[in-house]
Amino acid sequence: MPKSKRDKKISLTKTSKKGLALKQQIVEDVRNCVEKYVRIFLISVHNMRNNKLKDLRAEWKDSRFFFGKNKVIALALGKSSKDEVTEGIHKLSAALKGQCGLLFTNRKKHEVLKWMEEYEEADYARSGFVVQETITLPEGPMPDFPHSIEPHLRQLGMPTALQKGIVTLIKEYTVCKSGQTLTPEQARILKLLDKPLATFKMIPLGVFSKKHGYKKLVSEDDVKENIEGQMVVEEEEEKEDNT
Repeated sequence: MPKSKRDKKISLTKTSKKGLALKQQIVEDVRNCVEKYVRIFLISVHNMRNNKLKDLRAEWKDSRFFFGKNKVIALALGKSSKDEVTEGIHKLSAALKGQCGLLFTNRKKHEVLKWMEEYEEADYARSGFVVQETITLPEGPMPDFPHSIEPHLRQLGMPTALQKGIVTLIKEYTVCKSGQTLTPEQARILKLLDKPLATFKMIPLGVFSKKHGYKKLVSEDDVKENIEGQMVVEEEEEKEDNT
């Protein structure tokens, strides 16, 4: 008789501490950064990718990025003039809405803004992304694909067949249309076609300094436009970015 899985012992020695302890650590880290750095930029990130954020953190070793729960970060900064950690920072706390993050830095304001304006990286769009162009494939052979991938292409919805060992579209196929929200299958097809439609980019929404307080850098309408089509951050990425 097979042994019941309910009797299996599970070791808790490798489990990580979360919950209250993690939130308290975030609050402490944020407050330490307020003391350490001269400026705090409120930023929105288009098409957030955890691996690219890791690269940015390595590039900006003299600064600190925070992407996590807005409520926890707002608590660390202070939600009102009575409990704020430094004068005027509760206005930055109130601006923490939606998918956004903070960049703590001692670099000059114009330097940071110039870098954000110029920095962007093409990346593959994921499901949920709103495409800005229509991509249609013509009928005919697709010699760049190995014959072994043909069944997978059919599973993704492409009208393909093997003709003389070559992957062939038996009719014209529209992968996606402008304004359409990508499905997981469409996102996989675009990646196979090597078409990176998304752009990883950082948008500065506001900046805080102890000398000048908090100032918006874009209007409310611009904020809405900036976050349109932005990818939702996966929960596991958010948890990792908190650290």
